[in-house]
Amino acid sequence: MGEIFVLAEHRRGELRDVTFEMLGKGQELAAATGGSLSAVLLGHDVGDFATELTKHANQVLVIADARLEHFNSAAYQQVLTSLITERQPRLVLMGHSAYGMDLAPSLATQLDLPLVTDCVGLEFEDGDLFAVREMYGGKVSAKVAFRPADTYVATLRQAAFPFAEGAPLGGEIVAVDSPLTEEITYRRFLEFVEAAVGEVDITQADVVVAVGRGIKEQENMSLVEKLAEALGGVLAGSRPVVDAGWLPPDRQVGQSGKTVKPKLYLALGISGASQHLVGMKASSTIVAVNKDPDAPIFRVAHYGIVGDLFKVVPALTAQLGG
Repeated sequence: MGEIFVLAEHRRGELRDVTFEMLGKGQELAAATGGSLSAVLLGHDVGDFATELTKHANQVLVIADARLEHFNSAAYQQVLTSLITERQPRLVLMGHSAYGMDLAPSLATQLDLPLVTDCVGLEFEDGDLFAVREMYGGKVSAKVAFRPADTYVATLRQAAFPFAEGAPLGGEIVAVDSPLTEEITYRRFLEFVEAAVGEVDITQADVVVAVGRGIKEQENMSLVEKLAEALGGVLAGSRPVVDAGWLPPDRQVGQSGKTVKPKLYLALGISGASQHLVGMKASSTIVAVNKDPDAPIFRVAHYGIVGDLFKVVPALTAQLGG
């Protein structure tokens, strides 16, 4: 069916998780269509990245240039325009991140390629490509068709495609000459400013204990704090808890907060609005406690307890020796 490109995203010496999520989806699509998967790596002195990517792609196309040391959408666009024009891939995947949102629309416009952004699903059906996007704040999942074309572009939502480590593919590293001929001066990298992070980064935690409006009052927060401590996890919350000032904004999980995918996500008194589910549904194991048996959170939970969190939480904490 053709070649699938995955644009490897890296920042400050690390490949970002979305890169592996896209490679996992790319492998699935390539296997389903009889195509091949190529990771496209732009940068400077990125040999270690290239070696890592060979495990997950048939080829790693490396464009090494000092002018690509830091992300610059204008420079990336020049390189990708040349590469896409030459190799005519069937599909180009980018993360729906600050990088992808800056680059994909401009690239697709220049090459007149169909683009669908923020995809949470992507499949070929009888040779045609369809994407799934969430609309109206996540209340509706829409299946949309790309207009027919030789090459498609899509950005994939981070954490929407869980990555499972498979057998190494042993891909080939292919050095590609940089098409850049001059310095891009109208858009330059100045410095990287890291977003302020609180005392705990919930996105890196293996265990997240999240609490919703079911906690009722700020005075009750100590109840879930003890459980989080007993589990060796971090405390997070849904938007109502953060809006009430009971947790800082950097502890919010959801569409307007942070996306987490811990090994264990314990949802306490969270009904499961679509905006919240977006931020945690990729967790390995989800356990929900809610008095309402019809709460939407139970649709994504692996285990559910229909009960009063004020009875369940102390019992769990006691069992854990807390």
